[in-house]
Amino acid sequence: MKLIDIGVNLTGSAFKNDLPDVLARAQQAGVQHMIVTGADVAHSEAAIELCAQHPGVLTATAGVHPHHADDYTAATSEQLAALQANDHVMAVGECGLDYNRNFSTPKAQRFAFEQQLQLAMQNAKPVFLHQRDAHDDFLAMMRDAMPQLSGGVAHCFTGSPAQAEAYLELGLYIGVTGWICDERRAQDLQQAVQVIPLERILLETDAPYLLPRDLPASLPECPDYRPADKRRNEPCYLPHVCRAVASFMRVDAATLAQAATANAERLFGLPETD
Repeated sequence: MKLIDIGVNLTGSAFKNDLPDVLARAQQAGVQHMIVTGADVAHSEAAIELCAQHPGVLTATAGVHPHHADDYTAATSEQLAALQANDHVMAVGECGLDYNRNFSTPKAQRFAFEQQLQLAMQNAKPVFLHQRDAHDDFLAMMRDAMPQLSGGVAHCFTGSPAQAEAYLELGLYIGVTGWICDERRAQDLQQAVQVIPLERILLETDAPYLLPRDLPASLPECPDYRPADKRRNEPCYLPHVCRAVASFMRVDAATLAQAATANAERLFGLPETD
């Protein structure tokens, strides 16, 4: 299977000691391309630097996660606008609303989100979206913005079939992670993927987070790999996520891989894989 991981967090400490090995394992597993998530200005800049070191393998998003919205100013918009001009940047984000922990106030989150939606409109870029426990406000803002946007993806979707249908009605793609492998908490998502058509699904690991709970001791794509940190998620696990999603969608994994890869290329304007 040839896959694109649309959401990897490679700029933090989790990968500082072995990133070249991580990327090599991903490609060995068939993950030909990875999109590095920008969660604030500094991490967006770091993501762009990684892309320059690994052209053709990595591209990036640039944005401010709702957790950091309290720090969002007019200067932030100017910095993000400059980053959006970089050829490695494929989308605006990670942006959105997160009322689960409210690390930033809801008011600040809505302001930062609105500013980044405007930035996406101005740059004709898709949006890389985050939503947690803020569905109604998120949906209202997206309904206003979507006619002027160049598409977007509900990143790391974990919601219900009704929420999935609302996002599909907007015209969004939906990104699914290894959360679907969690037998304790993923029942909504396992049902939701059954209403997502093949032409609107995307696959991601959100590495190093959301390690699939049901990983086998050995993966067919990397049979000799034994991770030193058994808690760290990696993009080489994306084929396992693909198989899990396919089983709940009741489609063949190869069919899902082909569709999700084509969707990622279409949304983010990536070159088609060989």
